[in-house]
This record gives sequence, C-alpha cells and structure tokens, in this order.
Amino acid sequence: MSYLLGIDVGSTNLKAVLFGTDGRVVARHDVATVCDHPDPAHPEWAVWQPEQIWSGIASAVRAVASTVDAGQILGVAVTGMGMDGLPIDKAGKWLYPFVSWHCPRTAPQQTWWLEHIGADEQFARGGNQVWTFNTALRLRWMRENEPAILAQTHKWLLIEDFVNFMLCGELATDYSMASTTLLFDQRTRTWNDDFLQRSEIDRSVLCDPLPAGTLLGRVHQTAAASTGLKVGTPVVLGGHDYCCGCLPTGAFEPGVLLDVLGTWEMVVSALDQPVLTPEVQRMGVLVDSHVARDRYAVMGATVAADMLEWCKREIGLPNSGSNNGDDAGDAEWARLIELASQAPIGSHGVFFRPHMSGSFCPVLDPSATGAFTGLRNIANRGDLFRAVIEGLNYQFLDIIRAFGHGLGVHSDKIVVIGGPTKNRLWMQNKADVTGIVVEVPDMEEAVPLGAAILAGIGTGVYRDEADAFSQVYRPGTSYVPDPQAHALYQELYAQYGSIFK
Repeated sequence: MSYLLGIDVGSTNLKAVLFGTDGRVVARHDVATVCDHPDPAHPEWAVWQPEQIWSGIASAVRAVASTVDAGQILGVAVTGMGMDGLPIDKAGKWLYPFVSWHCPRTAPQQTWWLEHIGADEQFARGGNQVWTFNTALRLRWMRENEPAILAQTHKWLLIEDFVNFMLCGELATDYSMASTTLLFDQRTRTWNDDFLQRSEIDRSVLCDPLPAGTLLGRVHQTAAASTGLKVGTPVVLGGHDYCCGCLPTGAFEPGVLLDVLGTWEMVVSALDQPVLTPEVQRMGVLVDSHVARDRYAVMGATVAADMLEWCKREIGLPNSGSNNGDDAGDAEWARLIELASQAPIGSHGVFFRPHMSGSFCPVLDPSATGAFTGLRNIANRGDLFRAVIEGLNYQFLDIIRAFGHGLGVHSDKIVVIGGPTKNRLWMQNKADVTGIVVEVPDMEEAVPLGAAILAGIGTGVYRDEADAFSQVYRPGTSYVPDPQAHALYQELYAQYGSIFK
C-alpha cells in the first residue's frame, strides 16, 4: 500500500497525519504547540521556540511513520498557520524565535504601515487586511530593535518553510504563504518591489515564491534520523491551512463554499481572478493566492462557536457538568440542543447579535458588541440557545450575501467541516436560514489531507486537484432546506437586519 503524509503546524497542536491515497486516515499523532513568554521585561511577548516546533514535528512524524513501511510513504507536504517566521543565517542556524501571532509587540509597526502605505493601497495590491501580526511588521520590528540579528539574516522563513528546510534543506515558499506577508503582489504573484523599498525590507531575505504542489526536495539523512522517514522521501510545497482545507472538500472550484467551523468561522471560496476593490476591502475579507493552481481564495472570518460556549457557560443548565468535553459536559450540550430544538423558529421573538468579540466580516468593526433583544417573560433557556444559533446563521448569511454582491461569488453548495458539525440543529438551521444545501462530508482531518493531496500532486499520484478530489471525497450527511422554514427565516432575517443595522 502507498501513503501520503500531511504535516499541520497549528497554534494548539503540531500534527502528523498519514493517509492512504484514497484519503482515509491510516495514522495520526499530535504534539502540543508551546507558546513561550521568555522575556521577563515583556511578559506579554509571545514566541514559538524553533527547537520545540521541530522536535514536536519530528516526534509526531516518527510516531506515524513507525506504523507502516516508511519506504511506502510517497511524499510529504506541510500546512499550517500563516505570518509567523524566523531569521536564519547562511549556515542554516536560526537567530531568533518565531514571533507568535499572539504577540502584541508590532503594534507600532502596524501604525507605521497604515500611515505610510495605507489599508486601501495594501489591499489593492496584496489583498491583505493590515493586522498587527503580519510578517512585514515583524521584519520592520527586527530592523528597529534587533539590527545586528537582521544584518546576519540570510533568509526569513515562514513557519511551514522552516519545517520544509529542516526536512530537505531547501529554501522556498508557496504563493498562499507569501500572501500572508503584506509583501506579495497578487496580480503578478511576485514580491512587491514598491512595498519592499518603502518599508526598507531587503528582498534577498525572502524565499522565492513557487506554486503549491511543487516538488521542493527530498528528505536528507539528518531529517530521516529524526523523523523515521526514508532518506530521499519527496518533500512537496504545501500551503496555508484554510486553503489546503479546500482541496479535499471541492472548494477549489468556484460555486462551492467551504465553511470551516470552530471557535471562529472561516468562509472560503475560490476565484479565477483576484477582486481587490475598496468595497471588498471594507468587508474585512482576505484575497490570497490559492494552493489550487491558477486560483485565488477569498476568506471572511468571524467568531462563531465561542458564542455557544459562552451561552453554555453563562446561561446553561446549572450543576450539569463541566465544559471540558467529558461525559457530563457532552450531556449538557445534548440537553441544551434538545431544549433549543423544542423552541419555535424565531425563538419566541428573541434575536441575538453575535458580535461579543467584535464584528469582522462583512462589516469590519472590532468595537462592535453583542446583544439579545426581544426578551419577554415567556423566553426560556431553549429560546436563548436557539437564538444564538439563529444569530450565528444570520451572520453567516450576511457573509455569503456579501460574497455575492462584492465578489460575484454565488454558491449552490455549502460544505462544512469542523467539530461543531456534530451539532445537527446548527447544521439544519444553517440550511434553513440560507436556503442552500449544507453537506458535512465523511472526512477526517481535511486540512492535513489537503497538504497530503499536494504531496500527491507533486509526486504524480494525482494528475491535479480534480483527480485528487474524485479519489478522496466521501459524501456524508446532507441537510436540505425545509421550504416552509426557509420562508419564515427570510422574514426573520429581514427583521434581524432592521434591528441590528
């Protein structure tokens, strides 16, 4: 049997997942990602230590490689979080830890970037929102605070590119990861010389950008000893995590909407050309180069399941268990969902605005707040819990309508992945509110599977994304909109919009 390996560098876990070429999980292993605060003078500063990242990845890979004949692993690719990177010298020695996206140190550099380049021009060239943790701001911070280290820097490696370097010794990045830096031009898919010059960042420290799925190199002897992989195993360029999740779910094709559901909800669709207009910038979305060849990815994100966690914690059932995923906590979830299922459509007039952590898409307003309205003395816990679910799905409908108006993205299928897909009420309500079929595929580990697909494309296991999708996709549960419920929700959605406009 033949296998493909996907490595996922996440903020919570460092994960190695071994797949058959049919997309089924053969083995997986996780190691916790450790966020470190090493500077007593700045306890809020947060870093990832490169030793921990590499040792954790090596340990996870070794665990899964030991379950099979490692010679039958045809290729490996890496996916994970964006933005975070570190400097290495010409000998390949790292000079400073990864500054984590949790770290606030680059707030002054964000202010500089907004004043000297500006949010509008940044989006018009790079498709980025300017966030505190963008890569270019780390490079400016290094120039201003650690110039001696920057003077020794040969290359600045994004965290996935660091893992690739440790595996095979090659230096490159893919278009989707380059898109996270503030320095990439989406129309030419090259580094933006104008932004580099204005920000005083040396082009030579950046790795050359290449398409995802490019054969990068082969596992060398040192990496083989650490990971249990065979010397010579192909290493293929992966890419940004949410883009990789599009490959096994079909969302690399325009018309398919991927909903990555968790604490945050990331809504992703594919474009043939980048749409970099001021209207789209004001929606708070990102427009990145995709890991799918000749495609772009548009992504809007907002807080989602965290609202249900808040509702469960603060107004859930008293004395009914913990929030730690144990049996008692699971029973509490089941009971709350049962109560919400018994509540009528519209939750007895209760509406919930799910902006307790701010609003991010399609209205970018971090200062926005959440609210319940329409409360009367007939409202109970079931009504409140259902109102939260309905409010989250009205917010989701806001996003997909904005995608239609601003980007011309009109989807006839929603594919949802993530832990909350187990909440059948939420999934059926999503279909009823939007009027679109919601499909939860029979699939594990979609993001590392996307990386494994790129490994397969780069080694010739699959001809392209479509061929891989045809071999790995397994339909799961489909939620079909109820026509009567959808008609009611069209009226309720209009009320929601008038209340919270």
